[in-house]
Amino acid sequence: MFDDLWRVHPIDPGVRLRVVRPMPALSAPLEAEVGRLWTLARARDGALFNGRVFSADRVSPGLIEGHWTEYRRVVARMARPELAAEMPVAPMAVGGVVVGDGFVVFGRRPAGAVYQAGQWQLPPAGSLDPGAADGDDIDPVRQLLTELREEIGMPAESVSEPRALCVVEHPGSGVLDLGVALRTHWTPAAILDAHTQATDKEYDPLEIVPLPDLPEFLARHAGHVTRQAAIFLTHAHLLTPTEAMPR
Repeated sequence: MFDDLWRVHPIDPGVRLRVVRPMPALSAPLEAEVGRLWTLARARDGALFNGRVFSADRVSPGLIEGHWTEYRRVVARMARPELAAEMPVAPMAVGGVVVGDGFVVFGRRPAGAVYQAGQWQLPPAGSLDPGAADGDDIDPVRQLLTELREEIGMPAESVSEPRALCVVEHPGSGVLDLGVALRTHWTPAAILDAHTQATDKEYDPLEIVPLPDLPEFLARHAGHVTRQAAIFLTHAHLLTPTEAMPR
């Protein structure tokens, strides 16, 4: 069983996501603090962009309801978790578990990332933005396929059988990760070659891990693997809970 700080929400394989309310207004003092924290973050990383991302208000097995929020609110919430009392923000991201013939794909996040910098995770992954929306409905698989092309260089037709696994709630930051398993017929060599052509250099390096070697991979990188990765692998039945526990 996973530690109590990392809450895991069970969901249906075909869970729906929907925008149900507008972005709430902030008080003047809170707006000023968000602006201050965003300025500091931009000074560290000038590439940060204040786009809209989906923030979950309620998670149930068949339906996740929420609203669009600004990315700068997410950054402020991460910098000062205590702001959650005045500014409930639960940004939702989608993460893939790309499974091939006897292997799974891992990638190491950039050292300068805003969140979980330098950690190994299961790519592709990304926040849910308006590109995944059809009116008030949000398609997480559409977002995942966009990230797959940009981060790994693999086209949509290289994967199949998308299946939602679970939602992992990060302690402190409030981030919610929706895990989705994807099957691929591509070989490890083809995936690594595609990664060299990817437009977004999100992962350095990308590593193909044989399924029998997963426990050893997690042990070797203990403390440097995102917690949601092990949880997703367990829900995809690629690891036992004991194998997935931190060492």
